[in-house]
Amino acid sequence: MFIIRHLALGLLGALTLGAASAEPIRIAVTGPFTGSSAPMGLSMLAGVRIAAEEINLGGGIFGRRIELVERDDKADPETGKKVVQEVIEKEKVVAGLGFINTGVAMAAQRLYQDARIPVINNVATGARIVGQFKAPEFPESYLFRNSASDAIQSAMIVRDATERRHFSKLAIFHDTTAYGEQGREQLLEQLAQRNLKPVAIESFKLGTTDLSAALKRAKEAGAEAILTYAIGPELASIANGRAKLGWNVPMIGSWPLSLPNFIEAAGKNAEGARMPQTFIEEANNSRRTGFIVAYHQANQTKRIPSAVSAAQGYDSVYLLIGAMIQAGGTDGAKIRQALENLNKPVYGVITTYDHPFSAGDHEALSENMVVMGEVKNGRIAYAYADDERRSLLIQKKPKK
Repeated sequence: MFIIRHLALGLLGALTLGAASAEPIRIAVTGPFTGSSAPMGLSMLAGVRIAAEEINLGGGIFGRRIELVERDDKADPETGKKVVQEVIEKEKVVAGLGFINTGVAMAAQRLYQDARIPVINNVATGARIVGQFKAPEFPESYLFRNSASDAIQSAMIVRDATERRHFSKLAIFHDTTAYGEQGREQLLEQLAQRNLKPVAIESFKLGTTDLSAALKRAKEAGAEAILTYAIGPELASIANGRAKLGWNVPMIGSWPLSLPNFIEAAGKNAEGARMPQTFIEEANNSRRTGFIVAYHQANQTKRIPSAVSAAQGYDSVYLLIGAMIQAGGTDGAKIRQALENLNKPVYGVITTYDHPFSAGDHEALSENMVVMGEVKNGRIAYAYADDERRSLLIQKKPKK
């Protein structure tokens, strides 16, 4: 497998310490593995599995194998709470990975917090996720993240529309999930900083297939571009409805515009849509090349359905394992403390994580690590040549 060199965590010796115990280290992996959000959940799960297999091939840690406890939360907050409670109480997991949907994260991650078990959100991007349990009310938070928060994404979306493309009349289309609602607020905040107001704001429920009336209102309001915050399938309704109106304005939105349930359903109408991305399936350095090859070999695919989800899932395993090794065990409080004070770099496919977290900052990714992607010929490519050039170099989180 590809990155047993990841044991360039600098911790190869530590991985095999304590061989007396054969009890596996159980880590929960939860996400939507069925339903409309499955492309994200299954891609994340595949990335996590690749990393866990690499670690187990290297002997595991402390002489113990990593065992993934996988549960489908069906993108439903109530199901999310149920499966997290199950993995904590019955499966006795020592850490959690996952959460794809913001609403599920906000509902279910409190169970990890109450149990003092660290969880790394590796796909969900809602701006308030990591700050759900912050000081002074909660002196210790067990919630971490290594996806690009909506605070980062909304700033990039509005900057692309207003500064790089010089649009001033913008429409916001968002779904009514917690993700869509929070995204709308972030976009409004970013526009307000530029003394701009949207000419139209349109909301829709999951499963909506006809947005022609909303699109007509936005067109009549003079919108020059559509800013989106939605999960995926409904985004195709926007693109296809816009085409039926003969209204060829750009779509600029959050990262689900990169998902196959948008690109495939919208077809040629998806072309040109732009979105922030932490990882683009481009073999432009040895780590990324190895990861992409490993993914395709393990899953018998020619393209990663959600490359962002897969890469973030993969890296989250190594962040967690690095913390366990530094902590010298699987005690939740000690893992949390180690995550906040990682003393050795963790080599991921998105970046090299060099002190990614601190006691006051549980976000691993910063804006300099995120690029604008664009749908080109049915796949995600770099929207800008300078982003592509910049991606050739490892972008690290700025020191505070």
